[in-house]
Amino acid sequence: MTEVLVLVDHLDGAVRKTTHELLTIARRIGAPSAVFIGEGLEQATGTLAEHGAEKIYAIPSGDVTDYLVAPKAEALAQIIERTGPAAVLLPSSFEGKEIAARLAVKTGSGLVTDAVDVAVEEGRIITTQAVFAGSYTVRAAVTHGTPIIAVKPNSTAPQPVTGAAELVEVRVEVSEAAKAARIVDSKPREKTGRPELTEAAIVVAGGRGTNGDFGPVEELADLLGAAVGASRAAVDAGWYPHQFQIGQTGKTVSPQLYVAAGISGAIQHRAGMQTSKTVVAVNKDPDAPIFELADFGVVGDLFTVLPQAAQKLARS
Repeated sequence: MTEVLVLVDHLDGAVRKTTHELLTIARRIGAPSAVFIGEGLEQATGTLAEHGAEKIYAIPSGDVTDYLVAPKAEALAQIIERTGPAAVLLPSSFEGKEIAARLAVKTGSGLVTDAVDVAVEEGRIITTQAVFAGSYTVRAAVTHGTPIIAVKPNSTAPQPVTGAAELVEVRVEVSEAAKAARIVDSKPREKTGRPELTEAAIVVAGGRGTNGDFGPVEELADLLGAAVGASRAAVDAGWYPHQFQIGQTGKTVSPQLYVAAGISGAIQHRAGMQTSKTVVAVNKDPDAPIFELADFGVVGDLFTVLPQAAQKLARS
């Protein structure tokens, strides 16, 4: 089977769930090969093999990780030239999409971002995307070069397998042009104890209707083991940090369950959560646009509805 390259998303060897999902998708279209860049390979090897990686291309730190995304794109391009893979899969994150775009330019290949499904039909790799706030589903196939595909988190359930991965150490040459922006300092974001927003299976988000009080939103999120998100209106008002903004100018999420509390559902917000599997909306305005997208809607005050839901969950 032809190799399918998967860029490993990790933090010092702690592999994120998005990579497990990508390896599961890669098994549908070829033989998964993980591309691991940076430190922590020993910690990551086992979990990569357990989720289907048949080969691991290990690229050490240094010129690749000391700079912003350009060296990673160059490293992937060199591996593509050596292996001729059927496709390259990356997480559809801010960094993942930038690497994918640079990689597509370098290799003269077609690019698909924000895919929610990838499959092989009649010998072609077909991707599925939800566009225009979920109003349309688009199926596409790359017609030139190696398909470069950025896949949204939570697009599939990771499926562990039994197997071992072959380790291949790779040396890459990074151009001086790719070293124009060096990382001089970095520090981990303060932990909240909640899941990462873009990876969470459940998201509870608050908007203008919170009037700045995210207490009920956070309480329900903690009981559900969910991440907390916010609309642009709430962020612009200074009620919640920008890093939790969901929407066209914020983060894109695709959880199994999305609870929108006090969010009207403007098109810009819907662009960031349109592929959620199940949407529950709580809003006092029965004509709020969010109800058009919701699977379940509650017309009511979030300060009444959310605490009642939290009480029920706490008893269960």
